[in-house]
Amino acid sequence: MKHRKLGAVGPEVPELGYGCMGLSSGYTETDDAAAVKTIHRAIDLGVTHLDSADAYGAGHNETVVGTALRGRRDEVTLATKFGQLTKDGQQIVCATPEYVKEACDASLARLGIDTIDLYYAHRIDPNVPVEETVGAMSELVAEGKVRWLGLSEAAPDTVRRGHAVHPLAAVQAEFSLWTRFAEDEHFGVCDELDIAFVAYAPLGRGFLSGTIKSAGDMREGDRRHAHPRFSAENIDTNVSKIDTLNDVAVEVGASPSQVALAWVLASRPFIHAIPGTTSIAHLEENLNAADVTLTAEQVARLADAFAVVAGDRYPPGAAKKLQL
Repeated sequence: MKHRKLGAVGPEVPELGYGCMGLSSGYTETDDAAAVKTIHRAIDLGVTHLDSADAYGAGHNETVVGTALRGRRDEVTLATKFGQLTKDGQQIVCATPEYVKEACDASLARLGIDTIDLYYAHRIDPNVPVEETVGAMSELVAEGKVRWLGLSEAAPDTVRRGHAVHPLAAVQAEFSLWTRFAEDEHFGVCDELDIAFVAYAPLGRGFLSGTIKSAGDMREGDRRHAHPRFSAENIDTNVSKIDTLNDVAVEVGASPSQVALAWVLASRPFIHAIPGTTSIAHLEENLNAADVTLTAEQVARLADAFAVVAGDRYPPGAAKKLQL
């Protein structure tokens, strides 16, 4: 497994990590025992950068990850996040200094560990200056509860302001062939300040695997039904773009998923990708993307094919919390 540093201040981790969200919430039925086995297989294969959050499964994801790490804690760089919570049936963002510390203690307890390696503000609280949030997070570093800090779905100026308070190891945001808003200012600030960019949903929430050709390919209750890009009309528009991905996959002797991940990693040297899956077979397939080399022409052809896609990446309510 090839490694890249998590910014100037963070450790070296594999360029392909593992996003744990789907193990307890999201797209498919979940099974805790199977989830633990999948995490163990990931670690066995050299995937030592694991990503969780207290919002995934209302804390259940961290509990599952903590179970998997018993006896293996020292083998991984563990990231988790705080700030999205449900109150009176509504999901809100809270990143007050008081809540930062409360959330950290709760995550440590669920994970069963003493220190979180990489701690993100999951979303930016519009009612709290980011300087106050990061200031409280820096106190967690001083207390030894956290090693490195990050921001998730933060606008470039917000990243600059947070980094000025305490050096950030990573910025996390959605990035894939069909989600490319980060290519300009976000990548620019990461390059300038030597901050890693951690790409979540690098397979377009499964769309870039080529297995979703209609809304009917997703089970009832799948959260993607609420995402505009996965509406019946938009899938019909977007699915034709997979043809180029399939063509390149044939050219390099890889799967569409592997090519999509290889494209993300080829985009910038400071990018890390954290694809998620509940399947060990798909996990192993994804990791083989590290061996796929794309030519400059193939990278450009893929970018052109997905330059315009139909539908927003999040429903309106969730979109209001992005890039603040």
